Amino acid sequence: MRAIEISAPGGPEALRLAERDRPRPGPGEVLIRVAAAGVNRPDIFQRQGRYPPPPGVTDIPGLEVSGRVVAIGPATEPLPALGDRVCALVSGGGYAEYCVAPALQCLPVPDGLTDVEAASLPETYFTIWSNVFDRARLQPGESIL
Repeated sequence: MRAIEISAPGGPEALRLAERDRPRPGPGEVLIRVAAAGVNRPDIFQRQGRYPPPPGVTDIPGLEVSGRVVAIGPATEPLPALGDRVCALVSGGGYAEYCVAPALQCLPVPDGLTDVEAASLPETYFTIWSNVFDRARLQPGESIL
């Protein structure tokens, strides 16, 4: 598959097109044929050499993607299902034709959104959800600014 690699720490010129093996989904994961990938601050920091990928995570940048599920790992609940159009938050690997994502970190693409628009959702949506509902425990009738 084609993927974007970081040839050396630096500016956008450090990115290069390369051939890589197609990843395979493990238990609890799905394989997404990537239609679009978001660009986030951690991606820029990784390109600059200031944000190394966590141990065991691909060196291909990209933390959020949109596309279609093309394979499901063993022992994975079929949610999402093969062929579903999803957007997902990933640990890396989004700047490639195929990307593995935890099934639980996939969201159905809302009706009316393009792939590019959908690829911008996961990082923001999951971060907001985690901060507002999991950490701050916002309740019905409360508001937040």
